[in-house]
Amino acid sequence: MLISCSLPVQADSKIDPKFEEQVLQVIRKNPQAILDSVQAYQREQQQEQQQVQQSFLRDLQQNPKSVIAQSPTKGNGQAVLVEFSDFQCPYCQAAAGTVSQFVDKYKDRVTLVYKHLPLTSIHDQALPAAKAAWAAQQQGKFWQYHDALFAQQKQLNEAIYPEIAKTLGLDVAKFNRDRASQAAETTIEKDLQLAEQLGISGTPFFAMNGRAFSGAVDLATLEKNLNQAQ
Repeated sequence: MLISCSLPVQADSKIDPKFEEQVLQVIRKNPQAILDSVQAYQREQQQEQQQVQQSFLRDLQQNPKSVIAQSPTKGNGQAVLVEFSDFQCPYCQAAAGTVSQFVDKYKDRVTLVYKHLPLTSIHDQALPAAKAAWAAQQQGKFWQYHDALFAQQKQLNEAIYPEIAKTLGLDVAKFNRDRASQAAETTIEKDLQLAEQLGISGTPFFAMNGRAFSGAVDLATLEKNLNQAQ
């Protein structure tokens, strides 16, 4: 059962045919050596990603402000829940209601931090939606806009973003300038770079005080992680 949106694995289509044939010949002659090398490389990559992720989780506990930076937050608790999400991902939509319920219930114990992870190769509206949400944040309406995007997920398109802004009472001209700005691009790119460093390839992804978990979550899972973290 799929519980998250994940980027597809793509083959490199720019490999020179002659070079490709030479590589295949080497593999045919030395299959075990090649397999051993690949496995060793994979182990090394996994270890590096685990180290980066552990460092991130430590920072989340010891210096949460450095992780939060300028990201939108909700709640006032010491336990910090970081969520990487994509507005066009149906699993993120499913998780959003549960996460909101969790934070409302434990708002004095939990602070939710939203990080953008638009999976642009499979969701064509993920990045425009993320930029629109960032623009709404500049007028103090990120979470209202966040909820509206998920509520209308199947209708996401260029026309709907200013419509939502108008419904929420935003200055639409400023909203449109902000979502088209370099600042919006830069902020979202920082979140994407962080996700790449952590080895995150699917959404939703969560981290809370020393633990990481992913996919559609239920309230009991979030509560368990909260109580273990405290």
